[in-house]
Amino acid sequence: MNILTALSIIGKDSNVDLFNRVVVLTTGAFIASIGIEFFLVPNEIIDGGIVGLSIMGAHLTHIPLGIFLFLLNLPFIWLGLRRLGKLFAISSLFGVTIFSLLTGLFHPSTGATSDPILAAVFGGAIIGLGVGIVIRYGGTLDGTEIVAVLAGKKSIFSVGEVIMFLNLFILSSAGFVFGWDKAMYSLIAFFVAHKVIDATVEGLDESKSVWIVSEKYRDLGKAIEKELGRKVTYINGHSESSHIADGVMFSVITRIEEQKLKSIVKKYDRNAFVVISNVHEVMGKRFRKISKSNSKISI
Repeated sequence: MNILTALSIIGKDSNVDLFNRVVVLTTGAFIASIGIEFFLVPNEIIDGGIVGLSIMGAHLTHIPLGIFLFLLNLPFIWLGLRRLGKLFAISSLFGVTIFSLLTGLFHPSTGATSDPILAAVFGGAIIGLGVGIVIRYGGTLDGTEIVAVLAGKKSIFSVGEVIMFLNLFILSSAGFVFGWDKAMYSLIAFFVAHKVIDATVEGLDESKSVWIVSEKYRDLGKAIEKELGRKVTYINGHSESSHIADGVMFSVITRIEEQKLKSIVKKYDRNAFVVISNVHEVMGKRFRKISKSNSKISI
């Protein structure tokens, strides 16, 4: 069974059309390969994970980078198939295959810049964008994150700590291969890449969940619905320190509405207990963007 046939089989059970999935995974791999071949490799800068190991391996052995990217990712994709499912594994295999082929197509490159700082910043950002796009569509271009997720489930360390340890080891190795100044530039590229991955995967339109406990919860809820255009969910609550039954309300807002919400709370109840936290993703028909003339979001 070839990759496209496998994708077509699982694509019927996915919310994402097969054609869209193939286009987006290819686009993500294309973008990431540009970051590697036009920015990092010509300046002897690496990223973390399999990409970093592959760049160093290609430099030391003169074997094409794409071969390292493909072969080193295969064991991790197999782990992903067993633990994270068929859709994830085949999407990753497809993305890694395109990624490997494109790095070979673009190599060798004279590079978009010879300035190591610019190469680290822009190379890291471009790679982060490409990898983030692939992750959003259920795949990965770097198998070390699969290991980190699986190791995090069976150890006292968090996924983030496992990823950090693996990448510190890989980035430190760059000092012995390319020199310590290039290793420090590689740290910059790695940091930028992961910030861009987070922004791409989670989205730039960050939402926030709001919990408010107040005696005047009805007034607050009506004001939020009127002034922010938000729907509010009410929950009965009771304070142990008081015989007065407080109301608990929940809503979701955007970050640009946070200050407005705080001013509403101060206006109606300065003693209200408010908890505001970041939301990585909001799903459901009740959460939608309204027209451009009214940029509010309602739930």
